Amino acid sequence: MRRPSKTTRRSAATATAALALALGTTACGGTTGPASGGELSGQTVTVAGVWTGAEQQSFKKVLDAFTQKTGAQTVFVPSGDNVSTFVGSKIEGGNAPDVVMVPQVGVLQQFAKKGWLQPLSDQTAQTAGSTLAPVWKNYGTVDGQYYGLYFKAAHKSTVWYAPEAFTQAGVGEPKSYSDMLKAGRTLADSGRPAFAIAGEDGWTLTDWFENIYLSQAGPEKYDQLAQHRMKWTDESVVRALTTLGELFKDKQLVAGGAQAALGTDFPSSVAQVFGPEPKAGMVYEGDFVGGVAKGQFGKKLGQDAKFFPFPSVDGGRAPVVSGGDAAVVLKDGKNGKAGMKLVEFLASSEAAEVWAGAGGFLSPNNEVDFAKYSDDTTRSTANSLIAAGNSIRFDMSDQAPAAFGGTKGAGEWKLLQDFLRDPSDPQGTAAKLEAEAAKAYGN
Repeated sequence: MRRPSKTTRRSAATATAALALALGTTACGGTTGPASGGELSGQTVTVAGVWTGAEQQSFKKVLDAFTQKTGAQTVFVPSGDNVSTFVGSKIEGGNAPDVVMVPQVGVLQQFAKKGWLQPLSDQTAQTAGSTLAPVWKNYGTVDGQYYGLYFKAAHKSTVWYAPEAFTQAGVGEPKSYSDMLKAGRTLADSGRPAFAIAGEDGWTLTDWFENIYLSQAGPEKYDQLAQHRMKWTDESVVRALTTLGELFKDKQLVAGGAQAALGTDFPSSVAQVFGPEPKAGMVYEGDFVGGVAKGQFGKKLGQDAKFFPFPSVDGGRAPVVSGGDAAVVLKDGKNGKAGMKLVEFLASSEAAEVWAGAGGFLSPNNEVDFAKYSDDTTRSTANSLIAAGNSIRFDMSDQAPAAFGGTKGAGEWKLLQDFLRDPSDPQGTAAKLEAEAAKAYGN
């Protein structure tokens, strides 16, 4: 399920941020250190995940803390972007890892339905029940069994801006979507178009749609659409597309116009706002924008790179769309018992606070001390994530079959790129989305 698709886009975004942070790369494996004595002394836990560069280094610090606590050695194995294929081949070859960090709800569900996963321990379930909003536990549950602990989250409802552009235009942080477009037009009048839009990467367009839809239509309809229990031709979808189309068709709001946006990838969109030759005042995407602005362009977060929450649309609640990585335990791992202990550790605030201090991390755990985060901007983003509680929703296209929600040049990605090119027919676009969704979901 993880082709050059949803996860490629997720890891492309986070890997770009990781590269930008310039914290170095790591070898493909190796233990985190010698066993230090403890209940698991002499045992080894193998963990697979997509993380590279700075993210992998930071996660290894978490594994080091587990080693210090239990005595178990750990080995991290990079899975590459296609986690499903990687794990399937490892199981077939008799060399399955004990724990896998899964970055997509659909892949977690796929693993569970194939019978690859062990239900998590009662201790993990109890900890998660008291420290995570119920929605996070629900995303890790398949057919009534709790399989996936969400350890790392992404906040995908942040709009990043250049403060000097706002100051020059005399605008402040908007509190509503209509105010955001109004501020954008004022920005354009002062000499800088409003938004850098990464239309070359179709995943960014799905994120625009999802935030608008969640705020306008609400969590219940969002869930129905995400599971294709409601058709994409529903009036609520047409309404959200119409709202998005107002942005797409306004040349004051889209830097360079639609054609330029269709030739702009995600890293370039950040560069258009925070690079040496700025071409826009704002860029919408997740909290990882800050890592690129800081690492690649030397911006000080909270000073010359700021964000505001994606604002409420038409009087709805301000949306919080998220992504995340869940820890699962494989049945075929050689040390499932120690793997289960690792997941119990990952459920603790202690584990999350290790990575929080290293930066480039948000935890859905409500017991994590905000003071442990490395800067005020990340602290604010983490607070917003926790404050959203049960109204937070996982990226809709990450929940969809890859053929619809995660394939370059196909499905939702392509149709929203077509809509960016010509936003004149929201109803027609909704019909095309429904046709593609029906094929991919098989219902």
